[in-house]
Amino acid sequence: MKSYYITSVNGKTAFEPREVAKPQPRAGEMLVRVRAASLNRGEILASISLHQVHEPHPAGGDCAGEVEAVGEGVTAFKPGDAILGRARGSFAEYVVMGAAQAAAKPERLSWEQAAAVPIVSVTAYEAICQYGKLKAGETLLVAGAASGVGVIAVQAGKYLGAKVIGISRSAAKLEKLKASGLDVGIVASGGGFADQVLAATGGKGADVALNLIGGSAFPDLVRSAANQGRIAIIGYVDDRHHAEIDLETVHGKRLQIFGVSNALMTAPQRAEAMRGFARDLLPGFAEGRITPVIDRVFPFAELAAAKAYVESNAQLGKVVVSVA
Repeated sequence: MKSYYITSVNGKTAFEPREVAKPQPRAGEMLVRVRAASLNRGEILASISLHQVHEPHPAGGDCAGEVEAVGEGVTAFKPGDAILGRARGSFAEYVVMGAAQAAAKPERLSWEQAAAVPIVSVTAYEAICQYGKLKAGETLLVAGAASGVGVIAVQAGKYLGAKVIGISRSAAKLEKLKASGLDVGIVASGGGFADQVLAATGGKGADVALNLIGGSAFPDLVRSAANQGRIAIIGYVDDRHHAEIDLETVHGKRLQIFGVSNALMTAPQRAEAMRGFARDLLPGFAEGRITPVIDRVFPFAELAAAKAYVESNAQLGKVVVSVA
């Protein structure tokens, strides 16, 4: 079967097509025929130490497809089931996926839409629900609202009953996000948005803030946070991995600052996050209240072009490859 491996060439990541044997599921696993898979920025950013490629390995982190076979002990799914989930090596015609990392595909979603769900949506769930503990009536601030995680976070915030403020350097993207429930859009490149957030919240600030931009946005996120606010560090679109911390403000406001990353998660942690997502947010996809936003779909053979498009930062939402 055809599979792509991720490699490092002159300090940059690249996808290399290979012919490999079809994998076989072990206990607790399923063999999935991949119909579509999505690109996730973290995997292709070699500048982030946790994601640096030291040896070539199967590329891709999430997909949607049909269960072809199940390993010992798998009872939640059977051959023929349509699923979505997280799996290392999903840029392939077939992939082995842990049953604990899968969920049933909502019927209303296409294969491409379903493939755009797992990683960004579970990440949004962890940031907003599991650790951010967003409540109805609170304010969610999404810095980097046009990103894959950002678009889902905007919709998830509205689904949970929050007011949602989005930050993007593109006014056009923010305008489009209003159809997804964005209440307030603020145009900013990096920082410089704190005063506008405070004005939009009557001086209170945001209860939960997601940093998908990076170090340039962090100082303003601290200023923008409400008392006892929660700030999630998720991405580094600006390629700035360091930021100054105003300890006095963090201390005085009793802020909580935490990271959300797939890189070092244990299997039990991944399973817990998937269960929580399936319980708290997946029903929103089935009901049509949360819908994946697909910017472009590339053929499987054009994965390199899809990667280049993601790196251009032109997208709104997700970039997906159609496999079969």
